[in-house]
Amino acid sequence: MKHILITGATGNIGHEVIRWLYENNTANEITAGVRNIDKAKNEFKDYSQLKYVKFDFEDFTTFDDSLTNIDCVFLLRPPHISDVEKYFRPLIAAIKKHHIHEIVFLSVQGAEKSTIIPHNKIERLIVEFGLKYIFLRPSYFMQNLTATLQKDIQEKQRIILPAGKAKFNWIDIENIGEITAHLLTDFDTYKNRAIELTGYENIDFYEVSDLISNTIHRQVKFDNANPFRFYWVKKMEGLNTGMIIVMALLHFLPRFQPAPKISDFYEQLTGKKPTTLRDFIIREGSKLTPLALKS
Repeated sequence: MKHILITGATGNIGHEVIRWLYENNTANEITAGVRNIDKAKNEFKDYSQLKYVKFDFEDFTTFDDSLTNIDCVFLLRPPHISDVEKYFRPLIAAIKKHHIHEIVFLSVQGAEKSTIIPHNKIERLIVEFGLKYIFLRPSYFMQNLTATLQKDIQEKQRIILPAGKAKFNWIDIENIGEITAHLLTDFDTYKNRAIELTGYENIDFYEVSDLISNTIHRQVKFDNANPFRFYWVKKMEGLNTGMIIVMALLHFLPRFQPAPKISDFYEQLTGKKPTTLRDFIIREGSKLTPLALKS
């Protein structure tokens, strides 16, 4: 039996990883690393075997207790944290100090090609510290539509990004959680590998806005903002500067790159096809409906 720490446990992906570990009847001990244990216990009340420990990426004093007796860490990057040296070097050093050699890091497709994005820097830190790793590199999250982009869709009926006609590959976080649970359980089979996880659709944001419009029967348009306008629009909305820059890079750089490669890893491992974007929009349509229509 392994002791596995899930960072970002109460976020969308962390929650799905924990759900799938228990769906698969894991024999391992799972610990949720969270900032608020009482709140997390309420959120995960259906998982009586789940353990909890206080963990905060921005509070280095939580590292030692949360890493004690842990064998494997599921690591992700909170969207608002972009300073890798400040926050991730101390964390990975603490992981090394506690003799934890297994890390499954949630990276991003194409991280190896872009040295300026945080995911690339975190991958290189993990290698630098000599840890065994699996770099899971999923494509673009479908749930970005119902998270970081939701407010613009609901309040402005717009998707505002500097993405142009760049093609993005779309993957459901439920699919990511399912695959991550497999990798954490069967780490040795995939160790020291980078694994791309994608859906089967490469679609630009003009097509996405049309798909949303046709599915929820309310018009949503794509606003192809240049990077400077995008920065100021989001700055005026109060977004963290680091998060704005990362968002801009992740959406602007693909304009100069080939369409994403499509991987069949999900189907190979599960025997199922990944979620289609249309099915996701149907499933989550209430989160994309303009607020004026809900009142």
